[in-house]
Parts: sequence; structure tokens; C-alpha cells
Amino acid sequence: MEELNVRIERLKPMRVASMRAFGTSPEQIAWEKIRAWAEAERLFEDREKHPVFGFNNPNPTPDATEYGYEFWIGIDKNMNPPEGIEVKDFAGGLYAVATCKLIGDPKGDVMNVWQKLWQWVQSSEYDWRKTNELEKPSDPLAAEEDIVLELYLPIQEPKDTTESDAILP
Repeated sequence: MEELNVRIERLKPMRVASMRAFGTSPEQIAWEKIRAWAEAERLFEDREKHPVFGFNNPNPTPDATEYGYEFWIGIDKNMNPPEGIEVKDFAGGLYAVATCKLIGDPKGDVMNVWQKLWQWVQSSEYDWRKTNELEKPSDPLAAEEDIVLELYLPIQEPKDTTESDAILP
């Protein structure tokens, strides 16, 4: 197994178009719906301006075969997606980020890399922040076997207890 390289990244707030699906393979369903619209709008031509993120929503559970998956793509303020694609405002924030391949990564499968990233945060100076864990494909149009994911685990800087614990006169 390779060592996990982690970087800290602050995502800026952005407006996103959102598509969520539920089932045994919801990623494919949600992706096909948002991809068709995003391609027609030529959003994939500028991945910096229109990044793609995905995440479980709701998370899988051990006792169920179905779960949800949601895709976001950054959009301009004046864009209005068609009915069925929701518009949301993403607040941004601080994230610990690790990279892995969707399929065939020597670091392990995606779940294994998520677990390693979680362990890294637990042993770091950062605290976990409760919000969506995000998956960002480097090239959302790549073939499945070529997809490289950036895994974004939400964090916050630890509270400085020296100032907050001080007794004021």
C-alpha cells in the first residue's frame, strides 16, 4: 500500500446545479441526468469555473441495498437549469484532500482511501466538520477505469484553547 498524501484546501462558496438519485447504483442515474444538461451548456469546457462534485445522500446503510448520490456542478449566477435539476448555494469551507483512482488504485479502493483520510484527520491538528464529504473527479468525462477522484473531507482548524480559557479581570 502507498502512503496517503494529504493537502489542505479551502473551497470558495459557489452556486451549484444539483441532481440526486436513489437506488442500487444512483451515481450513474444522477450523473447521466446532470451530464446531459451540462454538456448542452458546455460547462465541461471550463472545469475551474464549473467544478463537479459528488457525494452520498443519504449514505448507504448495512441493512439496505439502496442509497442516494448527489452530483453538483458549479454554475454562473444567471444560469437556470431545467426542471428536475435543483439550484443550491454551497458555503465552501476547509477540507483535507486525498487523491485516488476510482478503480484499481494501489492505495486501495475508494472506501479504503476515505478511511485513511479520516484516520489522518483524527491524528492531525484539525477537527472534523459535519457537512458533506465530497468526491471531485479530475476529469468528469473520463472513462470509468480512468477516473481520478479528489476526496474532500470537511475539517476546521482546532479551537485555540489558550485564549478562550483565559480568565478576564
